[in-house]
Amino acid sequence: MSFIADKTFKTQDYTQNRLPKGEYENCIFEGCTFENSYLDNQNFMECEFIDCNLSNANLAHTIFKEVSFSHCKLMGLKFEDCSNFLLDFSFTSCILNLSSFYGLTLKNQLFNDCKLIEVDFTEADLTLANFGNSDLDRAIFYETNLQKADFTKTKNFNIDPDKNRLKAAKFSKDALLGLLVKHKIKVA
Repeated sequence: MSFIADKTFKTQDYTQNRLPKGEYENCIFEGCTFENSYLDNQNFMECEFIDCNLSNANLAHTIFKEVSFSHCKLMGLKFEDCSNFLLDFSFTSCILNLSSFYGLTLKNQLFNDCKLIEVDFTEADLTLANFGNSDLDRAIFYETNLQKADFTKTKNFNIDPDKNRLKAAKFSKDALLGLLVKHKIKVA
């Protein structure tokens, strides 16, 4: 496996020819396309993905350590297939619709200004997560640890307090309806 450090990859298309297997450290991927490609068994450490499309990519055994995604399209990804060794990433202004974080430990996870429509967070540990300005329409929260998570600026969430751990989680007054949906309570 090659070691690639401090390199910038711009507007590369990896849909036909896959990204060479390697350990990528402190690299920047800008405007690259990985849609439906194979990113399995790759190591990304302290890398940035900016304006990239990784939708439906294979992430099996991939390591993401201190990786940031901004303005990326990440639809249909199964993040639970990644290596959970040193797993650490953040998302800013990304589209993560139909992705899954099933069973992952993602304490202090940042989802800032993201579309998280129909994302599966079942059995994930999202203690202290921040969902600032994100859309959680039809996102699945079941047996999810959301203690101390920040939902103050989110919209369209539906979280059952009986089926999730919410101790000290933060919500805005306007968003409280997302906790009452199952009771079919109408607030005027």
